[in-house]
Amino acid sequence: MADRETRPTTVWSRPERGARGPAPERSRTQITAAALALADAEGLAAVSMRALAQRLGTGPASLYRYVGSRDELLDLMADAVAGELDLSGATGGDWLDDLVGLALQSRDAHVRHPWLADLNDRRGEVLGPHAIDYLDHALGILVPAPGTAGQKLEAIGLLGGLAVLFARREAAATATGDPATGDPAAGDPATGDPAAHDPATGDPAARAAHLAAVAAEGRHPHLLAALTAAGAPPPADRDALFVRLLRRLLPAMLGQGEP
Repeated sequence: MADRETRPTTVWSRPERGARGPAPERSRTQITAAALALADAEGLAAVSMRALAQRLGTGPASLYRYVGSRDELLDLMADAVAGELDLSGATGGDWLDDLVGLALQSRDAHVRHPWLADLNDRRGEVLGPHAIDYLDHALGILVPAPGTAGQKLEAIGLLGGLAVLFARREAAATATGDPATGDPAAGDPATGDPAAHDPATGDPAARAAHLAAVAAEGRHPHLLAALTAAGAPPPADRDALFVRLLRRLLPAMLGQGEP
């Protein structure tokens, strides 16, 4: 029982390698970087100890001297992405501006590594050193903000959830050829691309027109009233929408909400 109680619970809880054995040929950082490249290129399912060993030109057994299991490797990968965020900016200015900037960084990291959201969905987010740095930095930004400690933690969770949502939408739009991604050939009727004619996947203007036509049938009076009051939608701009939602939701969460 004593051994179980003192056993390290995460990969970061023990030395990078044992004191015995030959001199190390590589580091956890190098192994993690190779795993990130593999996941970015081929998806998370392609990341195995055997495939990673082949990429590094070594045997799988040698990797277990540094990483105890594939799960530990996945934890290292997730934390390495958290380490890509720039936390060097000073806190104490405009907390909303600073938090929105952090959210944009988080969303961009998920866009670069689309497998990360699925990984956290399946395993839950394991807080490594970089993730803990991120959480502490975000809480530092929120020091001058209103709200309780619990509300601030909830706000940071909302920030992360929206970052994942918008990253997934961007990935889906890229896969379907949505013109909002900036691809000049995407959704062009001249190319014969079905996405150009399908309101579910094509041009945002086509989707808006489809929704307006449905509302105009008269069976959805509340939708019709909302669309009439809102007027024409602005041009598709995911950055602007992301920032606008954060600026509306975060102050509301930290204002007069229940503790």
